Amino acid sequence: MARPVTNSAFEGLLFAAGYSNAHAAFARQLNHAGRNEGAWRYDAASVYWWLRGRRPGEHVQAAMAETLARKLGRPVAAAELGFGAVDSIEMCVYPESLDGAIDTAVQVWTRLAERINHHASGRFDGGKAREAALGWRYDLPDETVSRRGRQQITATDVQSLYVLADHFTDLDRRHGSGFPHTRAVMADFLVRQVAPMLHGTYTDTVGRDLMRAAATLTGQLAFMSYDAGDHATAQHHVALGLRLAKAAGDRLYGAHLLGNLATQAVFLGHAREAARLVEAALDGAGRAPAAVLARLHATAATAYGQTGERRACQTALAKAERAFSRTGTNHGPRWVAYFSPAHLAGTALRCLGDLHLHAQALRHAPEALGLASQNSRTRALHTALVAVTHARAGDTDAACNWALKLGQRVEGIRSVRVRQRVCELMITLKPQEASPQVNEVLHTLAAMPAAV
Repeated sequence: MARPVTNSAFEGLLFAAGYSNAHAAFARQLNHAGRNEGAWRYDAASVYWWLRGRRPGEHVQAAMAETLARKLGRPVAAAELGFGAVDSIEMCVYPESLDGAIDTAVQVWTRLAERINHHASGRFDGGKAREAALGWRYDLPDETVSRRGRQQITATDVQSLYVLADHFTDLDRRHGSGFPHTRAVMADFLVRQVAPMLHGTYTDTVGRDLMRAAATLTGQLAFMSYDAGDHATAQHHVALGLRLAKAAGDRLYGAHLLGNLATQAVFLGHAREAARLVEAALDGAGRAPAAVLARLHATAATAYGQTGERRACQTALAKAERAFSRTGTNHGPRWVAYFSPAHLAGTALRCLGDLHLHAQALRHAPEALGLASQNSRTRALHTALVAVTHARAGDTDAACNWALKLGQRVEGIRSVRVRQRVCELMITLKPQEASPQVNEVLHTLAAMPAAV
């Protein structure tokens, strides 16, 4: 049974222009009107979904208005089409088509660049997270991603995007993403540089690599939004990144993005949802490099640790350790190179602490703090975690000593995740606030920039 029409304004314009029973003809005229934007392939099915609530990009709406204006003999404003403003974009939806993913990505990048100080983020949506995982895992691959547009895109152009992605990743790890300017600069770069490339001319081979680079940048912006506490924006970018990774044919990066989404779900207390997401990631990753598997099994362990499933947690940790021991000189894709012995030790510290195995957890503390200099935020997170674990184990003196060290390690970092870990430490120490030592530490923690 056909779905009911929800966009009566668009339906009325099609009727007035003589396209009510000629949707394919309208789509052909639309493709012709948008020929400067690339090789559009809209058809009668596209019109069907537009009538039933799907929202095309701003440039597509402009071409629609132009097409209808020619038939009606009068100007047609895009606002008459009934699609609403950019703010009506449905958050966190996995786009069915690549064109839809590109259009939506450009819209949300523009919104983020223009409204960076507005936390428009809603809550994490587990249902849409599962839909994104299923779409990425089971939808048919794109036959081709070649396109004809205004500018020629070469392999060299695409390589420059990876260099810039590394730059933004480094900024994030050193300083956190709670500074609004960082995400604003990245979103502006995506609008000004990456969006025109996506609408350019490229072969299928170059196009696949371009989609991979765009997915990498989108995934980085997703992680930065998560670190800034903008959770629906983060989830929305993961969904877009998954669709771009699908177009690139890069199942490993898609699995990595699902792993990041699972990490976000754990942070927000949706541990069972996180476990499902990381299981989907492991299934989709297939015979992945050992470093990728180590990272995904470690993420699964954090989910199981939060739910208190001791056997599942310890099994996942053991799998992560075995996989990591097989990495050797093959560190896998560039985006997983960050996952070091210190990151794995930090996972063990956290998981075993969640299982109330504090003595076992603290055995991992020295290695968890052996991070490279650029990992400032992770060092702060792990330092706070060591302090929390000592406090929960009943060693207040050690907890206070590590809390004071934390004060030196949060300088220059702005991160909601670090702030949450500092707050967790304060809550754990508060029952001992009658102690002058603890009282002093609590005041020091309250004054930390990350705790503001």
